[in-house]
Amino acid sequence: QVQLVESGGGLVQFGGSLRLSCAASGYIRSINVMGWYRQAPGKQRELVAAITGAGSTNYADSVKGRFIISRANAENTVLLQMNSVVPEDTAVYYCNVKGSGRFWTSFDRWGQGTQVTVSS
Repeated sequence: QVQLVESGGGLVQFGGSLRLSCAASGYIRSINVMGWYRQAPGKQRELVAAITGAGSTNYADSVKGRFIISRANAENTVLLQMNSVVPEDTAVYYCNVKGSGRFWTSFDRWGQGTQVTVSS
């Protein structure tokens, strides 16, 4: 079974930087897309950024130019570099990975979530 372990959340000041990491483990034959989502209190979960196996990226308009998503393929790890953070970035951030595993069965896994709090 594929498992995800997130790290890197915490408290950061307005305008500061933070880096989130998500490592996928287990039997992984291929990864189609790795992404970061976030959910603020009282709001729906939303896509922050995603990166495909080929390296194509997609960002929410609210984070374009400030956040950078990248992959360390050899380790099946996805990173989210968060720069110039603002209080509106405060949320629980979730990693999501879609791919195929044993016997080419598809999987869609979520991490446990990591809290990011931006102080003004």
